[in-house]
Amino acid sequence: MTQGKSFILMGVSSTGKTSVGTEVAHRLGLKLIDGDDLHPRANIIKMGEGKPLNDEDRAPWLERIRDAAFSLEQKSEVGVIICSALKKKYRDLIRQGNERVKFLFLYGSYELILERMRQRKGHYMKEEMLKSQFDTLEVPQADEADVIHIDIDGSFEEVVQRCITALKPYL
Repeated sequence: MTQGKSFILMGVSSTGKTSVGTEVAHRLGLKLIDGDDLHPRANIIKMGEGKPLNDEDRAPWLERIRDAAFSLEQKSEVGVIICSALKKKYRDLIRQGNERVKFLFLYGSYELILERMRQRKGHYMKEEMLKSQFDTLEVPQADEADVIHIDIDGSFEEVVQRCITALKPYL
């Protein structure tokens, strides 16, 4: 019987979490959960107004992410969950009660990500909020052994392949 597990695709906005995560899940036959769909209404409205979320805003959202990972484990399913997980304490919250969770940290330079953000259409994240995301980001360090770092500098296909290669030992 397959053990349930989740792979959290994390990083600041416009690193490709949704597009890369969707493609990786498709190619590997994994369930996909977009964390943006788990935000409470108040968070969506606040971000739509160009206001950054605070820790209090994020708490119910992170609990929903944690519960989604728990559900995958309990149902012996394997899935990719898209979630920025910018601070260590957010990642720690997601880890609570979840024994088989790994994080893929999509990272790149501010300039590269800003350029990609400018090319996006129809997303509620405002360009001005990218600086706030970088200010909030706590880059995972060696003490977070369950985090795999994926460089997004390269083509979409290269980034997808980096993720697939990184995940294969855990499938």
